[in-house]
Amino acid sequence: MTITTADVPVGGHRFRVHETGDPSREAVLWLHGSGPGATALSNWERVIGDLSGDLHNIAPDIIGFGDSSHPDPPPPTAADFTQLRVDTLLGLLDELGVERAHLVGNSMGGIIGLGMALQHPDRIGRIVLMGSGGAPVPLTEDLLKLITYYDDPTAEALADLMRAMTHDPSVLGESLEKIAESRMDRIQRPEVRRSHLATFAHNLPGLYEPDQLAGLRHPVLVVHGREDRIIPLAAGHYFAEHIPDAQLYVMPNAGHWAQIEQPERFAHVVGAFLTGRI
Repeated sequence: MTITTADVPVGGHRFRVHETGDPSREAVLWLHGSGPGATALSNWERVIGDLSGDLHNIAPDIIGFGDSSHPDPPPPTAADFTQLRVDTLLGLLDELGVERAHLVGNSMGGIIGLGMALQHPDRIGRIVLMGSGGAPVPLTEDLLKLITYYDDPTAEALADLMRAMTHDPSVLGESLEKIAESRMDRIQRPEVRRSHLATFAHNLPGLYEPDQLAGLRHPVLVVHGREDRIIPLAAGHYFAEHIPDAQLYVMPNAGHWAQIEQPERFAHVVGAFLTGRI
């Protein structure tokens, strides 16, 4: 698998973008989740290679994450930051010459992806929501740990957070402590901290009411880990109930990082959906 990486300017912003697959094939925009140190590759590296034969995969660090630009000052509220991300991602598709893309959104990426589809339905094809935010479910203790990470930004706290992300941490292949240590340089960058705090400023980003979801006309696959401790399975059932053309796939023995815990199964199911085989 070859991943190509480039910086793409969009307005006054800059995206770090990773791509696999043939650009002549149907495009898929992969939107990662939030959390300290989150990037496109930390979410998707294990799956976009498996799908490179069928699809043109575009996995950006969303504005305010990773090696993409971090607005200074950031938008004043979580809702404003979400809208900026919707707008700049549509601009990214324009810069890449992509008229219409399928979309896979993990956690916060699902919130942003739904915003793109509802505001610009002609630009988005099929949608996969994986452990997506945006449903009216209780704030879990472990999601609160993610939001408040910078109250105690240590490697130990990060390892504890990653433990909550997975049903079986051993699937990561290394000790959580080792992975956490490797990410601390990025996490301690002032702009990363600033963007994280702004992402959750004043309120949680995005909540979709049933009447909004009822207006969604895209085929949607809702994927959710049965043991998700960050965003409970009830969120998956909510989306499946209120989106007209939605189907729910519950992954057993998986938590919030189902695509990392079971990459082959995830790639198989998502690939079949995006290419119209299911």
